[in-house]
Amino acid sequence: MGKYDEYVNPLTERYASVEMRRLFSPQKKFETWRRLWVALAEAERELGLPITKKQIAELKKYEREINFEAAEKREREVRHDVMAHVYAYGLQAKSAAGIIHLGATSAYVGDNTDILVMREALALVRGKLAYLLLALSEFAMGTRRIPTLGFTHFQPAQLVTVGKRASLWLQDFYLDYTAITALEKNLPLLGVKGTTGTQASFMELFEEDGAKVDRLEALVAEKLGLSRDAVIGLSGQTYTRKLDFSVLSALSGLAQSASKMATDIRLLQSLKEIEEPFERQQIGSSAMPYKRNPMRSERVCSLSRYLIGLPAVCAATEAAQWFERTLDDSACRRIVIPEAFLAADAITDILRNIAGGLVVNEQVIRAHVEEELPFMATENILMEAVKKGGDRQKLHEALRKHSLAAAAEVKQYGRPNDLLERIAADMAFGLSEKEIRGLTDPALYVGRSADQVAAFVRKKIHPITRRLDEARKGAELKV
Repeated sequence: MGKYDEYVNPLTERYASVEMRRLFSPQKKFETWRRLWVALAEAERELGLPITKKQIAELKKYEREINFEAAEKREREVRHDVMAHVYAYGLQAKSAAGIIHLGATSAYVGDNTDILVMREALALVRGKLAYLLLALSEFAMGTRRIPTLGFTHFQPAQLVTVGKRASLWLQDFYLDYTAITALEKNLPLLGVKGTTGTQASFMELFEEDGAKVDRLEALVAEKLGLSRDAVIGLSGQTYTRKLDFSVLSALSGLAQSASKMATDIRLLQSLKEIEEPFERQQIGSSAMPYKRNPMRSERVCSLSRYLIGLPAVCAATEAAQWFERTLDDSACRRIVIPEAFLAADAITDILRNIAGGLVVNEQVIRAHVEEELPFMATENILMEAVKKGGDRQKLHEALRKHSLAAAAEVKQYGRPNDLLERIAADMAFGLSEKEIRGLTDPALYVGRSADQVAAFVRKKIHPITRRLDEARKGAELKV
């Protein structure tokens, strides 16, 4: 397709799906332009302009047969992509050549196409996010009762559960899902606004009949499969570029959630507690054969870092628009909008693969819990000893000294944490080793983790994923 191949960064192109690449392909772009020209001509005919059924039929006949070479040749002459494609379309639909683009400006096809494609792309991302929510919710539910060390400042903190931590990832993606769903439903078309947004050209066509111009805009929206009010109320020549910023901000939000989850997995894999999928023949390092690098999670972080930065381009573009329009928005929008969606698409696909194959090393997790749990259990031990008649202040001081001594042994000599043994040997506490062990069950220190996960999945995630789960189970039964 020569110069009509849209710019695509090799990184996002490599990992993005065929479906998303198709949405930002030259074929999709220019067939949508023609779809818009057909809708405009049909609406103008219905409102009384001298356009024939034959002309409409000929336009529809060639709606998807883009003659790229003719358009490219014409653009070299006129240096205007829209007029080049109007000309090329007219070469095919000869009887309709004179009424293509009637009353419209370039933004009619350019901006309306961008909105239509972004709505489809948002729907694709939303669908993939739903499957990610399903995979993550299943993982969270399956691991919601496995105690694990919590971390604040990446220092051991109060226990949580594996599933509770995963539910934090899940909630972030749920918020992204709701934001993307709202945009998909409400992103407005430019409609038919003319060169400066006043609809003056259409008022001329319809002899100053404003009601007919309103009807024209509503008809075009309906013919594109949208409601008649799915059109922005005011514009210059283009729709406000704040819409682009809103869309890329939602995708950036998805990237933020993705990077958070992938970073957590990278850290957990370093601790050998949780690992991302790793194939039998996969090589982790060219020099160190034993390595199991979290390459998928690292790729997610890399793509996310790129995507997170893209909304700044749209913010600067909106801020720099002069009056009713300038053209300094065009080149950067042709890059950042497709790139953002291609990156988001790749990220969701990789994350779904990770979420569906996470490996939980429960013995390692348990060992790490047992290293720190004696310190966390001291409050319960203190309360139990006081119930048996001990002096709280003296016991508190004894616990402090025992804790410091046990910690020093661990740090200096790498010995196991023997705090519980020290407490059991101290007659001041009046507790047997069995009683002390009874106070160190990890399940006592995870709070409402399991219930919180179950409640969130039931209330927020199941309404989204129920049909996906049923469809998947149905497919499994058929097999």
